[in-house]
Amino acid sequence: MKSEIATPTAEFTQRLSATRRGARVARHLAVHQLDGWGIPYGSDLSDSAALIVAELTANAVTHARVQGRDFELRLTLWPLTLRIEVSDARGDREPIPRPPTPDEETGRGLLLVDALATKWGTADRIVGKTVWAELPLP
Repeated sequence: MKSEIATPTAEFTQRLSATRRGARVARHLAVHQLDGWGIPYGSDLSDSAALIVAELTANAVTHARVQGRDFELRLTLWPLTLRIEVSDARGDREPIPRPPTPDEETGRGLLLVDALATKWGTADRIVGKTVWAELPLP
């Protein structure tokens, strides 16, 4: 939990192309960075973070892509929390989880984020928005 006296113990930020390849690279970079911070590949936390990064970046490149604009992945390690942020250039499109019909092949990403994260939300930026999710550290 963040407070005025808590400071992040580590932070990673990377801008990536707003493409499916960029989203895939973001997921790989995230688990690699987490492993470097002592959160091993294949652990529950690493797997949950990878899934959240995959869903948020897929949404950024599918629903919030602006030609010529990148998206940004930021991981912040707090004393008790891992915060995942994905920023895109479309501030006019807020993510809204909605229950898909049983025959839909897409539309479950934010429901997964909601199930895995202790909390998640959005924040406005000067250009675009940031969608964030937090996971508790073991």
